[in-house]
Amino acid sequence: MRTAVLPLICLAGCLLSSGAAGQTSDIPARLSLADAIRLSIERNPTLDAARHQVTVAQADVAAARRWTNPVATVLSEGYNGQPRDAGFFNRQELSLQVEQEFEMAGRRRFRSEIAGASAGVAQFALDDQARQLRLEVQRAYFQLVLARLDADLARASLVEIDKVIAINRSRYQQGEVSGGELRRLEVERLTFSDDALLAELAIRNSRGMLLALLGAPRLDLPLDPIDTLDAPLASVVGLPGPVTRGPEGLTDALSMTGQALAARPDVAGARQEQARAQADVGLQRAFRTPNLSVAAGIKRDFGTNGLVWGVSVPLPLFDRNAAGMARADAERRLAESRVRARALAVSLEVQQAVNLVDISRERVGAIERDYLQKAREARDAVLAAYRAGEGELLNFLDAQRIYRDVQRAYNRARFDHRLSLFQLDAAVGAGPGGLLP
Repeated sequence: MRTAVLPLICLAGCLLSSGAAGQTSDIPARLSLADAIRLSIERNPTLDAARHQVTVAQADVAAARRWTNPVATVLSEGYNGQPRDAGFFNRQELSLQVEQEFEMAGRRRFRSEIAGASAGVAQFALDDQARQLRLEVQRAYFQLVLARLDADLARASLVEIDKVIAINRSRYQQGEVSGGELRRLEVERLTFSDDALLAELAIRNSRGMLLALLGAPRLDLPLDPIDTLDAPLASVVGLPGPVTRGPEGLTDALSMTGQALAARPDVAGARQEQARAQADVGLQRAFRTPNLSVAAGIKRDFGTNGLVWGVSVPLPLFDRNAAGMARADAERRLAESRVRARALAVSLEVQQAVNLVDISRERVGAIERDYLQKAREARDAVLAAYRAGEGELLNFLDAQRIYRDVQRAYNRARFDHRLSLFQLDAAVGAGPGGLLP
């Protein structure tokens, strides 16, 4: 029996492992930004929940368009047991009627408009979440790129320190340097070693953040970015059409604001909220007019057949829905204020994004022009002098730190500039195509 069960357990384990491998194989180990955005749109659970919300809102639209169901009523009165030979239906007053309520003053139309506006709000909320998700994926993707650059720089600095330590050990054995200088250099190695470990931590955290946005079943999957900070933006987003530039950079903020107000889904969603509030005002006013119920049927009165019909109308003597109309009107004014507030917030966001692009581009240029090459040349000169035995240890360590800090600042500046363009693209609401050159 044991020999029969063991192969079955092994087979089940193989099937489970192959199923798990198939579950994760759709996220490639080397991923481009375009593929990362595509996978996030397809798999992100938050976006998937927003899609279900759209489906729910669409179902509400279908429900709002339906007529109310008729009511069938069977009523028996005055039944007695005498005389028995008259038959069951002839010994009572029996009536059968059907009643239908008719909504007055366009209630059904207003209710349909409210449901349609709610569906539009849900759809625009989905589009806005997709816009924000796209920006989050772009940020997380290039955070991983930046973390890898910092890790490469930290490892290169650590390798350089290890080479100098090896040289100093040889010199110490030959009596050319003191033991204090060697120990000082070995202690300074801790700083560079910590940098390498922290850079590795940043890589793992950035990778996990990106995998979470992709809806991955595991957040420790191997993942390497293909695109780099040096890659042209057109190859990253796949779009032509440069951003409008002026002598001072991206100065055409006014036209971009107009484009944002026309294209941003959150602005369109606020307008749909306003339309929903306006339709609710009409519905609440329609409630002043009572609905009309019409009933018709047949009646058998102790053996005699006849027709019955009737009309019922609530009498609006004490309640003309004044409270509902006041509330709806207040909500309409609230929705109008929110539209204006959203437009102002979008204008500010676009202007700030334009400012960020201009400043971040100037920062990259300044570091490239004034600091990067000088820091590299200073480090190389001090390193060459120190290896030749003509330089001071402190000068070497300072030059190494300065070069590392300048290179890090340069990588961060390039990351910030790339991210600023993505933020401008999201602020303008250019859509999947984008605005980037």
